[in-house]
Amino acid sequence: MSRQRLSHPPHTVVLVIDNLEYGGAQRQVVELANHIDPSLFDVHICSLSDYVPLADRMVDPERRLHVITKKWKYDVTVIPRLATLLNRLKTDIVHGYLFAAEIAARLAGQLARTPLIFGSERNTDYLLKRRQLITYRLTRGCMDLLVANSNAGVQFDCRMFGYRPLQCRVVHNGVDTQRFRPHDEQSLRRELGIGDGEYVVGMFASFKKQKNHPLFFGAARRVLRRLPRTRLLLVGDELYGGMYGSDDYKREMDRLVDELDIRERCLFLGNRHDVERLYCVCDLTVLPSLFEGTPNVALESMACGVPVIATQVSDNAQIIPDGRVGYIIPLGDEVALSERICQLLEDSAKRRQMGQTARAWVESEFSIARLVDKTTRVYQDALDSLDIATGEGDGK
Repeated sequence: MSRQRLSHPPHTVVLVIDNLEYGGAQRQVVELANHIDPSLFDVHICSLSDYVPLADRMVDPERRLHVITKKWKYDVTVIPRLATLLNRLKTDIVHGYLFAAEIAARLAGQLARTPLIFGSERNTDYLLKRRQLITYRLTRGCMDLLVANSNAGVQFDCRMFGYRPLQCRVVHNGVDTQRFRPHDEQSLRRELGIGDGEYVVGMFASFKKQKNHPLFFGAARRVLRRLPRTRLLLVGDELYGGMYGSDDYKREMDRLVDELDIRERCLFLGNRHDVERLYCVCDLTVLPSLFEGTPNVALESMACGVPVIATQVSDNAQIIPDGRVGYIIPLGDEVALSERICQLLEDSAKRRQMGQTARAWVESEFSIARLVDKTTRVYQDALDSLDIATGEGDGK
């Protein structure tokens, strides 16, 4: 099936995603829509759910946010409805994020004859259901380019789905360094009931198995034996509608907290709009994940001048240089995690130095400006290549 001819700049881009809940992929989609140069790209977001709390952070959501609600789990009518939207907007690039939305974007893009169809990889080394694996493989020919947020993600997709490295690009996540920056939050500490002289260790993560709360809680029990005046601040909740068993997982973690007898030291805050303030309440944050892409929470924490301790998965060691902006520990090593937490809590000068270095590192390498610049170049290079292939380059 031949594709439509490209329009003149600004080129229309439609980012398709399952929903706009408080997730890493969702935040990156909103940041892209808000910050890409509108003279080059007119970016729209299409959500396959009417659960869109992050719409509050969008610029011009009345014009640029579109909701095509799935009526049931396998609602194939999403595909022609999305294709209709792509045609109405005269879309040049459709870019899918997360499984359901990515498959819909691939098929709708073909139906609408959209010039360029992009996929995404936001994680690595995760388990896929058989139907997901088959669907990804069957539709891989519908996609022109895969954009991953980690090098490990590219390797994983090439191995699992048979992509060629030349079909893939890496664009690490970026963080808004104006929103996420160091500032004093003594008043918020008091509001949360955190006493003077108490340490605060934060974990910012949805309640899903990937985030590996058991490792954090086990290490926290060891920390509390050594430093009993430590508070554990947890931001995040189960996924919308309990997706992927996150509701059951959250109940399991609730029981584990009681079994470990650490509840009185925990502050469970759920999903919050003021996470930039909450990072600054913490002395350090932890990311004990089983797998990751580019972890937004690590970038946000470092941008706030707060060191991060994370597991050695995906590109974490590149994103969090060990010993400079925090620490990398072996996956599953509860003792190593507790030791690193205690070392940083007991050394305020080290924490301060790491925090300053972390802030400078994110400003240099992982700002929204870098994210937007890299993504713009990926989009523009693909458009230029399409112009050359169709002989349209000199005819505009």
